Amino acid sequence: MVLTFIFLIIAGFAAGLLASVAGLASLVSYPALLAVGLPPVIANVTNTTALIFSGIGATASSLKELRGHWKKLTLYVILSLIGSIGGSVLLLIAPASSFEKVVPFFILFAGILLFMSGRKKDVSTAKLKQAHQTPAKHFWVSLISLTGIVLVGAYTGYFGAAGGVIFLAILSIITDDRFTVVNAMKNVIAFGGNLIATVIFIFKSKIDWLLVIPLGFGLLIGGYTGPIIVRHSNIHLLRILISLAAFGLAGYLFVTAYF
Repeated sequence: MVLTFIFLIIAGFAAGLLASVAGLASLVSYPALLAVGLPPVIANVTNTTALIFSGIGATASSLKELRGHWKKLTLYVILSLIGSIGGSVLLLIAPASSFEKVVPFFILFAGILLFMSGRKKDVSTAKLKQAHQTPAKHFWVSLISLTGIVLVGAYTGYFGAAGGVIFLAILSIITDDRFTVVNAMKNVIAFGGNLIATVIFIFKSKIDWLLVIPLGFGLLIGGYTGPIIVRHSNIHLLRILISLAAFGLAGYLFVTAYF
């Protein structure tokens, strides 16, 4: 049991870094729970619960970037939570296995969006501002953007894999904020989604609370450390690396779903 705890703390730290930097925590934390013997469904809900601690650490570490953005962020969180509730309820009705075959394509698309948003940020931002000049265009751009957040929230509540990187891609497209700010908002949104999903799972599923402790501890430290790394990193290079990681994850999930 001691070795299991140490293993999960280390895995949690690595997952917390990935969560707060790239939104790819489940690349490490979910397989770690499977490795210590949890069945897939219990590992999934236990992982979601533990990820709350990554959100706490990342939010506490990102208060500087979030200053002046709370009003907009509150709207994003509410919309994401609406979607997350729907996705979590759907998960209890229809198993996520029925969705696994399309997930790789969502993640691949998110990686492309994130990669392109970095290269064409100025152009896309200018187009968004131009679209807001007329009431009709403003309405449709806002509706599509906000609907996208609800849908991604539903996706994370239902399946969860790489939900953070998909949020990162969406926010990079619909806002003109710096990457460090977008990443910080992504962490808060993901925290809210994991929190509400956990509340639902407490009543409707089984969480292995004993394993949440070491994994959550590692996630808390890793989640706090991640935004500090982002703050002092080459953002262009970091965006490319996250995109490549998304492509790799999409390829892995494609192979596991079809072969």
